[in-house]
Amino acid sequence: MPVPVPRQRAIPAAESGPAQTVCHGGGPSAAPAPHREATKPKETTVEKDNRHSGHTSTQSTHLTHSTNLTLLLIEDDPGGWPIVPELLDSAGRPIRVRTARNLTEAERLLTDDVHCILLDLALPAPGRSGGSAASGGSGGSGSDDDDELAVLKHVLELAPRHAVLALTASGDAERGAQAVRVGAQDYLFRDELDGRLLSRAIRYAVERKRSDTAERRLAEGRLRAQENRRLERGLLPTPLLDGSMLHFAARYRPGRSRALLGGDFYDAVRTPDGTVHAMIGDVCGHGPDEAALGVELRIAWRALTLAGLCGDELLNTLQQVLEHERADDEIFATLCTVDIAPDGRRAGLCLAGHPSPLVITPGRPARLLPYDNNGPALGLLPGARWPRMQVELGAEWSLMLYTDGLIEGRIGAEGERLGQDGMLEMVSRQFAQGRRREELLRAAVNEARELNGGELTDDVALVLLDREP
Repeated sequence: MPVPVPRQRAIPAAESGPAQTVCHGGGPSAAPAPHREATKPKETTVEKDNRHSGHTSTQSTHLTHSTNLTLLLIEDDPGGWPIVPELLDSAGRPIRVRTARNLTEAERLLTDDVHCILLDLALPAPGRSGGSAASGGSGGSGSDDDDELAVLKHVLELAPRHAVLALTASGDAERGAQAVRVGAQDYLFRDELDGRLLSRAIRYAVERKRSDTAERRLAEGRLRAQENRRLERGLLPTPLLDGSMLHFAARYRPGRSRALLGGDFYDAVRTPDGTVHAMIGDVCGHGPDEAALGVELRIAWRALTLAGLCGDELLNTLQQVLEHERADDEIFATLCTVDIAPDGRRAGLCLAGHPSPLVITPGRPARLLPYDNNGPALGLLPGARWPRMQVELGAEWSLMLYTDGLIEGRIGAEGERLGQDGMLEMVSRQFAQGRRREELLRAAVNEARELNGGELTDDVALVLLDREP
């Protein structure tokens, strides 16, 4: 039997020449073409170590116009493999060929620069010490089929990101079809191979594998996005206001691209005594970690409120929750809570570093509720206190809670902040134009975006409670 190509070499003989083919025995089967010089990029120390250690990158192989294709032939008798005159890629460059007599050699030769694997399905199954499994005809036993497919499955596990071509006996189309169903890109008949057919099959297999990988990643990305959207949508609050005379509306725009949830959070519940409790808050930052912390604070607020806590006692407990759940000691959250009496004419207000709500009453422009006793944000000062202020609302009013993402938008050529004064003027004007509830909130956010000259950079949350006679 001719001596197979050595597997440990700096520049493999089967890879060094542009017009050389797979070597069987003492030398190449064709002389180098005079018009094309053999070139091989100089290997770095890491690349050389990786190639000789059998290291395989976990990243998919990307082809460029300056990259030569490399084929790894896994065949137990390289000397008996049909001589192929020349393998060329689509640009006319030679396809480099490496040969491995078994899966152990294949694992050592399967490096980053291998693009396609040509596997003889007649190789013994992993773990078998006998000869090749029968590969002729489709009438082989079930055990032979299982063994040959086990070889392919082993290679697919070894090289999940490489294109694989299955090599089988002529007329054994069923075996080839089974190989494709298992995961090979295509199958070829051993006795019908020529250079042109094999070159084209290699190119198509590599492109098909790359296309399949891209399509799979796109599908996985879509599934993850859909799952994230379902999760985030489920985390948005559903107010519990059954039996209340108040109307509720909310508007939410996260600052993160393609997200439904940010660091802002809000909620509203009605306790058995008829009191309506509402809150809005903002965790510093607007990434996924801040969004998760905001959800935790909202759920804790609802549970504590339904348990009967309010005012300073409630905020002190929420600060403990924040301190235990935050990932960094510098994370803090602002909060605004209101508790509206059952008759709807007065409310208690607590501010923890948060902007004061605005209220609109008939015949008067929008105004801010008192904020003189604004306490610190949650998570800044251990043992802080948050006074509860009593405010009169009257018989008819609209109360809007908001986060600073709305008032920090820019306006004008000089880029000044919209601020609370600009917000009051904007909301008063829209209210006078007859906008109410969801329409009012939507108009406020849209105008703030227009004034900003594009999307607002921070999360924006708005809550509107209305009492009509």
